[in-house]
Amino acid sequence: MRRLLLDATIPIYAAGRPHPLREPCTAWMRAVVARRIDGFASTEMVQEFVFHRLRVTGNRLQAAHEAVDLAGSLELLPFDTEILDRALALLPVVAIGGRDCVHAATALSCGIEAIVTPDKAFDSVPGLHRIDPTTQP
Repeated sequence: MRRLLLDATIPIYAAGRPHPLREPCTAWMRAVVARRIDGFASTEMVQEFVFHRLRVTGNRLQAAHEAVDLAGSLELLPFDTEILDRALALLPVVAIGGRDCVHAATALSCGIEAIVTPDKAFDSVPGLHRIDPTTQP
């Protein structure tokens, strides 16, 4: 079974408004829930999802429920000082931002070689293969 880290964009698009990536991201989330793939996420990814849902919906209870469901569907990986150090080491040499460096560092530190994300900037991360969510899970 494939071990994949999911970027926050996957559940964000799946839970969001109509968008060309909504259905493909929903398919990836269904594959995770059905255990057709081993879905992993950094704990920071869930925080990023909550931040986004609060900003979009303004509904704290809904955002909390959605985050609990998301966290329960994935294997969460810790965000500790080792991950922080690796993320900070990545920051000056890759094209992704700070939160995304945390996701990449989490994957690399945990032996996960691929991330599902539409963000092409992840292609700049050595040792991490990007899977576009428009491909089938």
